[in-house]
Amino acid sequence: MLKRDIRMTSSSSMPGTTPVSVATAGSRGATRLSILPLITLAIGFVMAMLDVTVVNVGLSSITQSLGTPLSTLVWVVDGYTLTFAAMLLVGGALADRFGARNIYLLGLLLFVIASLLCGAAANGSMLVAARLLQGIGAAFFMPSSLSLLTHVYEDARVRARMLGIWSAIVGGAAAVGPLVGGVLIHAFGWRSVFLINVPLGLLGLVMALRLLPAVERHARDLRISSHLLGVLMLASLSFVLIEGPVFGWLSWPILGALGTTLVTLVWLVQRERHGKTPLLPRALFATPQFAAANGIGFMINFGVYGQLFFLSLFLQQARGSDALQTGLQLVPMMVVIFGGNLLSGRMTAHWGPRLPLRLGLTVGTVFCALLMALTPQTPYWMLAVGAAIANLGLSIAIPAMTTAVMQVAGKAHANSAAAALNANRQIGALVGVAVVGAVMHTFSGWTARVALSYGFIATAYLVGLLLVLRYISAGSTHVAVDHVIAGE
Repeated sequence: MLKRDIRMTSSSSMPGTTPVSVATAGSRGATRLSILPLITLAIGFVMAMLDVTVVNVGLSSITQSLGTPLSTLVWVVDGYTLTFAAMLLVGGALADRFGARNIYLLGLLLFVIASLLCGAAANGSMLVAARLLQGIGAAFFMPSSLSLLTHVYEDARVRARMLGIWSAIVGGAAAVGPLVGGVLIHAFGWRSVFLINVPLGLLGLVMALRLLPAVERHARDLRISSHLLGVLMLASLSFVLIEGPVFGWLSWPILGALGTTLVTLVWLVQRERHGKTPLLPRALFATPQFAAANGIGFMINFGVYGQLFFLSLFLQQARGSDALQTGLQLVPMMVVIFGGNLLSGRMTAHWGPRLPLRLGLTVGTVFCALLMALTPQTPYWMLAVGAAIANLGLSIAIPAMTTAVMQVAGKAHANSAAAALNANRQIGALVGVAVVGAVMHTFSGWTARVALSYGFIATAYLVGLLLVLRYISAGSTHVAVDHVIAGE
């Protein structure tokens, strides 16, 4: 029963696509020829993924070049994530209303312009502003790219193969991101990690204009006021976490921002619960699994990106590595993500999402707790093994978490559930980097920095594990899927 449910959820046709029988599947030659649209869409997606990871390797170089303080470095990383997370739902709504192809092109154009501005930034403030624009561009083209992918490959078998290639490309980009950043910075300086996006993005724009089809539009209420509330909430929360150590946690600017965060959060929740057109279908919250799985996604990204930010600075500032060495040293810790994702798919198909979630989060919690004893003198191999095993555990949990969300959502609310999960995960990354940045700013000794940073990361994974144990169960998820599909 579980295998059937998972296959049904993962391979069900998206709105606007036409299922095609196996007998009419494309030939090998047609499939080979039709890979160009996939490459076109992957260009944008890979750039967006790389910009989440490669920048971490260049943080020390940016400090030396622009004289930016630690709080500005956190904004350089989190500025992109802030607008990316806050505008993801807007990007999906705009794609429905104005056409996925149009919004994809707009987002890619904004991303290219922002990348050029990042590379030309004369100071930290200009760089942060350009990163904010980059996040908006990515939030526009990311939802559209997945929608266009399902429309381009209408044949079920061809689409399945292309999605497999797509997943490999995305996983590979995340794994090699630090190495790419290290090589570029070593050879051309930190600005190159942004300027490389300009020729790639322009190529993507030309290919998109020639190869991507127009997609049918759907009338949809944008609910701009609710989106703006979300942006204000995340911006004020980011200000509290990043600038708290600078202004002082009890200073008026920080207390005012904290009050703004709480007020906008309560206001947004009330609008979602009682408004006529909520951002997310209320049916998604009929079962606690949806909220729990989103909470798990938040905690996982909190740890994964908080650790990446910390390790990038630790390797360079505490151990004296340059950008290239840092990129090379991060590769073994990141490349395991690809294998873990593949292993998770097989485990989930056999045992459902609960087991890989429990296993992955347990491994992540234990090994991050062990890494709290890390020092600058710890042999590299011990650090690499500990971080790699922790990331392997989390990479097993991530696809299972996605499966849990999509099982609850079913066909009727798959798009909304996916958008909500992606936004929640980006918010988790934002908060994780901000919390680690606050620890780094508040404490000067590496003993305290390591213990507290990995302590927060291990705690986040433990909270995720508790959510799994309390709310994620294969039986109840199946009931939710069957009810949604049946329209009950």
